[in-house]
Amino acid sequence: MDTFKFKVKRSRIQGRGLFAVSPLPARRKLGELGGETISEREARRRARGVESISIVEFGDGTALDATRSESPFRYVNHSCEPNAFMRLYRGRVEFYSLRRVEPGEEVTCDYGETHHDGKLACRCRSARCRRRL
Repeated sequence: MDTFKFKVKRSRIQGRGLFAVSPLPARRKLGELGGETISEREARRRARGVESISIVEFGDGTALDATRSESPFRYVNHSCEPNAFMRLYRGRVEFYSLRRVEPGEEVTCDYGETHHDGKLACRCRSARCRRRL
């Protein structure tokens, strides 16, 4: 597997983001999100009242909490026009590029359904922005 280089820095979308250091080819695995495997119930307890967290639920009663993880992929911000996607596979959260990503470009994915229930404003500023998460 290729090893790609990324840099975490200030994002115009939200807080810090993950940026490509060199070109990333289309349709390639970029890396995995690391963190603590917890129950879905614990994930929802931890998320209660918190605006910014890094938790992914698998749909089988478990979740991955990357809030305290060293993984740079915890900084992948949401975009309604993403250049990457998340794949949930056997208890892992993998990131793949949808298209070529240029150096300096922020790596983004569409978070899909969230527990914000449309109450959180989207900040992606894309032409196809849905305005809410």
